[in-house]
Amino acid sequence: MNYQLELEKLLSTEGKRDKKVLLHSCCAPCSSYVLTYLRQYFKVTVFYFNPNITADSEYYKRVEEQKRLIEALNEEKSGYKIDIIEGDYQPESFLELVKGYESCPEGGERCKLCFRQRLEATASLAKAQSFDYFATTLTVSPLKNATVLNELGLALAEEYDVSYLVSDFKKKNGYKTSIELSKKYDLYRQDYCGCAFSKAERELQKQKNAE
Repeated sequence: MNYQLELEKLLSTEGKRDKKVLLHSCCAPCSSYVLTYLRQYFKVTVFYFNPNITADSEYYKRVEEQKRLIEALNEEKSGYKIDIIEGDYQPESFLELVKGYESCPEGGERCKLCFRQRLEATASLAKAQSFDYFATTLTVSPLKNATVLNELGLALAEEYDVSYLVSDFKKKNGYKTSIELSKKYDLYRQDYCGCAFSKAERELQKQKNAE
């Protein structure tokens, strides 16, 4: 399925009708393009919920960048105003969730558990606060499988009785635009997903490249 095409079809009928989207964001750089895109059609509230970020300093650095980006975008007044909800930061919940999956490669079963934890929290909150849709910025990354994310989102939509906004934000130069916007707003752009396992894998790759 072409998820981005499906999103565009929905936007042509549902966009610009004051509908609300709860957007899970993994980080400011990935959200940059998604926010500039979606705010043209929906009232977007960012849900910053990322217990996978296992270092406190990294978590708080990323969440402050997210807030700074939203403030900058709102000052430009190009589309609907963007709000933010910061979820509870409980890295121990993620570490407990992925016990037994520590050695999985990036993009494997451990990542799927992580996706579900974050998207399920988003779906639950979207339902509780009467959002019209929930969505995620994760599909903007070329390292994330959009099919896995969208299938998970649609399953959670049925489970929580709230609509999921399918997407593949990396398409139509979405990822490229996110890099350009990161430079424009001088955003901190990390080189690993967030968890200790992805950081270790990234460091190992750097060592290999240096040899």
